Amino acid sequence: MKRTNSLAWPRAGCGALLALAVVTASSVNADEGRGDEGRMELSSRTFTNHGTLPPSAVYNAIVNGKNICTATGVAGGDMSPELQWSHVPRDTRSFVVMVYDTTASFTHWGMYNIPPQTRELPEDAGVAGSPYGTQVFNDFLDQSYDGPCPPQGVEPFAHHYVFTVYALDSELNLETSTNFPANAETLFHALLHASERGHILARASISVFYSATPPSP
Repeated sequence: MKRTNSLAWPRAGCGALLALAVVTASSVNADEGRGDEGRMELSSRTFTNHGTLPPSAVYNAIVNGKNICTATGVAGGDMSPELQWSHVPRDTRSFVVMVYDTTASFTHWGMYNIPPQTRELPEDAGVAGSPYGTQVFNDFLDQSYDGPCPPQGVEPFAHHYVFTVYALDSELNLETSTNFPANAETLFHALLHASERGHILARASISVFYSATPPSP
């Protein structure tokens, strides 16, 4: 059963994201994703690129009987959306999937060491204890996916969420312990380390905008 969440606000962003984008852009060559099929692509049956997320993928923060993460107060399913990718590089040995709010510098999901034969994550693959890969603690401090919940009435009302899949020629070994478990920052730095050594073969992204602020009358 999917959890019903209480209100949780962003605690910190991951400053490594911008550096990661710069490094991967320079280290992945012009034939990014070149394999038997061509350039790697990412898509979803849950939402359209540059569209918006349905309530099924939105966080559920109940205040006075209503979900403050949706403009209408309808409950959020807090399930990770379906994702699928194609045109995978030949030497891929693992995948990483991340969901990042570029507006708030906030990580909603990080899963790594996804097996190389994987081409799709079904809806709710980001549930705690997922069998599809290893998850880090996100910025909600959950080891799972948590959906958008931009604060109502705070500009910019619509936040920008980027879903990215990385193809690597190796698996990642993240440092983790009971007192300091692997989190989003740990995963970003592991990807930076991998990129600097040419282990990121390709990446693909799609994005959505989402607002919980009701429209003006």
